[in-house]
Amino acid sequence: MLKFRLSWTGKAELSPFSPGARHRSPDPPDPVITAIRNELSENADPAIQESTRRFFKEEITCYGMKTAAVTAIAKKYWVEVRSRDKEEIFSLCEELYRSGYLEESFIVSTWTYALSPRFEPGDLVVFERWIDTWITNWAACDGFCNHAVGDFITKYPERVADLKRWATSPNRWMRRAACVSLIVPAKRGEFLSDVFELADLVLTDPDDIVQKGYGWLLKEASRKHTDEVFAYIMRNKAVMPRTALRYAIELMGKELKAEAMRRG
Repeated sequence: MLKFRLSWTGKAELSPFSPGARHRSPDPPDPVITAIRNELSENADPAIQESTRRFFKEEITCYGMKTAAVTAIAKKYWVEVRSRDKEEIFSLCEELYRSGYLEESFIVSTWTYALSPRFEPGDLVVFERWIDTWITNWAACDGFCNHAVGDFITKYPERVADLKRWATSPNRWMRRAACVSLIVPAKRGEFLSDVFELADLVLTDPDDIVQKGYGWLLKEASRKHTDEVFAYIMRNKAVMPRTALRYAIELMGKELKAEAMRRG
């Protein structure tokens, strides 16, 4: 449970005994990180905190802020850090991730996406470590992978092979990340053969968080390739979990939906 204490100024401050605080670096954080956390704490809303938690099956730690407000804070402080070396910004991102707070993970997603013009091939190793180590819910996963990792793969399409390796990871968030990293390119009609290869790799995955991820990927691919995605679904619907199937056919016409959902 998120805990606050009143400072001598009368403002609510994050208690050092809160769950997020326990995971923070023992070293004093960069002043920008301190400023961000102070602003997040000052704008924390218990009602939003409670409503946010209802969107997750797993336990999350959050301040309680609307996404638009967090994005505004991320952009505000991006102005202060964007001139720093990329590696230094990556270090700031790791410090934000280390807190365990949902909103701080959103700031990482915003900053990393803003770095996309400066991406280099080796950055995917960093992103993989972040996903495997710090990401523990669908919002952090999708927010980071849809845009930052998606932009990386668009820039270095040969690295889609790494996503296929992620799809075999024992970590459920790595497997979801493998799929949702191609959401934006797939929406544009790109990487169709890779979309199907990824779906093949997680086709019978028992984890619904992964099923929803690859079902969503197929749905976005269907925007430009309805016939191909429908044919893929029909070939595999006998073994495809119904959760994935329902996501995949969401944008299709009524007749195609009915045929895809028909058993036997």
